[in-house]
Amino acid sequence: MAVGLFGGTFDPVHVAHLRIAEEVREAFSLERIYFVPARIQPLKRAAMGADAADRLRMLDMATRSNSFFRTSRVEIGRGGLSYSIDTVKLFSRRIDDIYFLVGLDAFRDIGLWKGCDELFLYANFVVMARPGVRMEGFPKRLRGQVSEIDGSTWEHTGGKRIYLLRITQLDISSTRIRELAKEGKSIRYLVPPQVEKYIAQRGLYIE
Repeated sequence: MAVGLFGGTFDPVHVAHLRIAEEVREAFSLERIYFVPARIQPLKRAAMGADAADRLRMLDMATRSNSFFRTSRVEIGRGGLSYSIDTVKLFSRRIDDIYFLVGLDAFRDIGLWKGCDELFLYANFVVMARPGVRMEGFPKRLRGQVSEIDGSTWEHTGGKRIYLLRITQLDISSTRIRELAKEGKSIRYLVPPQVEKYIAQRGLYIE
């Protein structure tokens, strides 16, 4: 089984998250995409707008209509800081072909991730970028560890591959959605309808 792991805070999940996952799933013929909300991201420790239970509930609502999508509770259930290497190792116990979804900006900081070198023993990486954007060199930590296969695919010495995938650019961010909600403005069409309703009912992001 080939699956994708899509991590993040998802605070809240929005339509760009869903579209990105769908494009990756289709591009790599994945049988599942697991959305993995972080308990606490090590490199992004700003206070969450919604607690873990609310973020999980919104993800469940947003992904329910897509039979290829699942929500994973492994990082929230584990507690503490959420490290990708721990999650990838856990999934690798039962899945051989893992594709880890990551934005280009986050990938550029991968040398700061715990177990950076070890990650490429367990998962392929799908680096998502805007149309027309190039890799423009690898993070310093990875130099000498990758060899180019073509203009959008590289092989790591750990045996896994790194793919640059240009995705539909939707200029939507969770930060902006929280700001709009706090200001009492509409977030319609930025998040799935059921998530919009849940945010309003729970009064999320108002304070």
